[in-house]
Amino acid sequence: MQGLITKSTGSWYQVQTPGGQVIDCRIKGKFRIKGIVTTNPLAVGDIVDFEMEPDSENGVITTLHPRKNYIIRKSVNLSKQGQIIAANLDQAMLVVTLASPRTSLGFIDRFLVTAEAYDIPAMLIFNKLDLFSDEGLEVLADYKAIYENIGYPCYEVSALKGTNIEQVQALLQHKVTLFSGHSGVGKSSLINALLPDLGLRTHQISDWSDKGMHTTTFAEMYELPQGGYIIDTPGIRELGVIDIEKQELSHFFPEMRERMHDCRFNNCRHINEPGCAVLAALEEGEIELSRYESYLSIYNGNDTRA
Repeated sequence: MQGLITKSTGSWYQVQTPGGQVIDCRIKGKFRIKGIVTTNPLAVGDIVDFEMEPDSENGVITTLHPRKNYIIRKSVNLSKQGQIIAANLDQAMLVVTLASPRTSLGFIDRFLVTAEAYDIPAMLIFNKLDLFSDEGLEVLADYKAIYENIGYPCYEVSALKGTNIEQVQALLQHKVTLFSGHSGVGKSSLINALLPDLGLRTHQISDWSDKGMHTTTFAEMYELPQGGYIIDTPGIRELGVIDIEKQELSHFFPEMRERMHDCRFNNCRHINEPGCAVLAALEEGEIELSRYESYLSIYNGNDTRA
């Protein structure tokens, strides 16, 4: 039988059949995917084949169907391995907050680079609009300008007040959408606003650290009444980029990609080479310094936290 993985708890997977039945399944023995070293061989969004176990209501996953894409991050504890966050995505939404907790530009850039590398259209959802002061709105405008100027759609919402929720709702129809971001940015509150009957648990921000507390423990997929799915994921404190070669990195920065063929050298690293079109654009203010700093940080293998 064929099904869609809608929830992963590490050792067990919920698999939904085309008829809507949900079966708890496990993996039998070793299940490794050629060419990818990950802590989780299967992820939410994967299409799999499974067989029912004799005299049991549970199933055993036997085959993984080819993925059209996936989004991956460096495993927190195993630096040479990756963790697949979700697979077979139509788009990804990064939920961003400028305070309580603050989402850094470096974190945003790492997420966007990863989405670019795996051919997943991405957009930014700026949440907690109800908390913004006049000064905060100016910072928000600056953040949006950085990303809208290079082609990433940005939306302002308040999950708490319901502000502009209909804009996000319209983007989700008939698509498989990943929601990601730090703990505490309001992913669960936003999904509750989009799917009021779901009632996902939410938490306040931890006072002592200004960091969110995890309310989503495992990735899970929810079907939308208008067609499509939302994938809710545990909050990410840090996002280590993995599986991207240094010489490829600039391909995943759109503002570099459109200029790199004007560099004097084909193998230009865009660091200190003469005749570099990227450095010239940086000097002219056509490339944001924060974006270039993110490029250098990823190039040099530095991971970023909140």
